Amino acid sequence: MVAVASSGFAATVGKAAVAAPPAPSWDILVTDWSLDVAFPFVVVLAALYVIGVRRLHAHGRSWPSTRTAAFLSGLVVVLVATESGVAAYDRVLYSLHVVQHILLGMVAPLLLVLGAPITLALQAGSRTSQRRILRVLRSAPARVLTHPLTAWLLFGTSIVTLYFTPLYELSLRNGWFHVATHAYFLLAGCLFLAHVVGLDPIPHALGYGARLLYVVVLLPFHTFVGVALLTMNTVIASGWYDHVHRTWGARPLVDQRTGAGLLWVSGELFGLLCIGIVVHQWMSAEERAAARHDRRLDALSGTGDLDAAEAIATRGDG
Repeated sequence: MVAVASSGFAATVGKAAVAAPPAPSWDILVTDWSLDVAFPFVVVLAALYVIGVRRLHAHGRSWPSTRTAAFLSGLVVVLVATESGVAAYDRVLYSLHVVQHILLGMVAPLLLVLGAPITLALQAGSRTSQRRILRVLRSAPARVLTHPLTAWLLFGTSIVTLYFTPLYELSLRNGWFHVATHAYFLLAGCLFLAHVVGLDPIPHALGYGARLLYVVVLLPFHTFVGVALLTMNTVIASGWYDHVHRTWGARPLVDQRTGAGLLWVSGELFGLLCIGIVVHQWMSAEERAAARHDRRLDALSGTGDLDAAEAIATRGDG
């Protein structure tokens, strides 16, 4: 269960008042850490990734340091979202809950998929482990779960389902459901961004044009949720927030609108960043293809086979 012992915040499932932690400050947010169930999983994933990189190096093969930095940074973001002082307020202030949502559902998944962990596992693993990984990827459950439509629905509709149903208040009241919500956002983000980034081999991989459309269609969801929460005159999960006793900070409705603004802006920026990544990859792929075409043309021209060179040049122009 997520808790920060030093904050004095204790969750409840009843209707009694809930004592809130002290007013948030940079000191609390940065230094007030408490371990929860995410910590051992993060440590294991980091260890497995580093072992895989070292195994590649031991066999004389390189692995991009940028991918290692991205993956480990993603794990650090998970820790910041769930173990730092941010977690002390995720059930007290909606605005800081949104910050946690952004970290777990957008920032961490993007960094993790940029680390290409499946590719690393395939390259660093033994023949047996490679066959097992490929067997899992080709299995029916994996093909359904990683299907672009499934990933899009899990990611795109999650905020609508959470914030406009009783599930959000349940996540505030029930510690284990709270943790499960964190895991869901992280997994849904990874599934969605695996198709956007396209570094790992997954079923139903999309082309560059389809990736752009994939992202663009998602953008209205964050706008819809942000505008809806900004214009609401009632507090979501009021049954919880009405019983959180704090003498500091903005009123729940004002804080909710602050969180809605953060969710709206971050969703738009996240979409633009994803579009930028796809466009950069597309342009890089086109440049590599053009370079290969030029090398083939130069090689054939050097052999004196002008007919073949002219045929290649004609295909390239077309």
